[in-house]
Amino acid sequence: MIPKAAQLLGLAMRARKIVTGEELVITAVRNGQARLVLLASDASDNTAKKVKDKCSYYGVSCVTTGDRHSLGHAIGKDGRVTVAVTDGKLAESIQRLLT
Repeated sequence: MIPKAAQLLGLAMRARKIVTGEELVITAVRNGQARLVLLASDASDNTAKKVKDKCSYYGVSCVTTGDRHSLGHAIGKDGRVTVAVTDGKLAESIQRLLT
């Protein structure tokens, strides 16, 4: 993961603008709260399909990034497979850095 993007994810976590965990992320996408979903590159095929399908249906950007450990490390947690950013400006900045 790009260091600047990891710093922005950490900032979003401290600002409580992040949702983690597969079910909570899918709920945030359904409710229209998620602006960007980050998916670990080592996520299982089932999880990746489920999250990508929900994101495409609801029009939320989904970016595949580093492995679960780097994604979790960026937000100060153990390994995380899915992370949703709920703040629009932070989501734009992170997506610009990752794509």
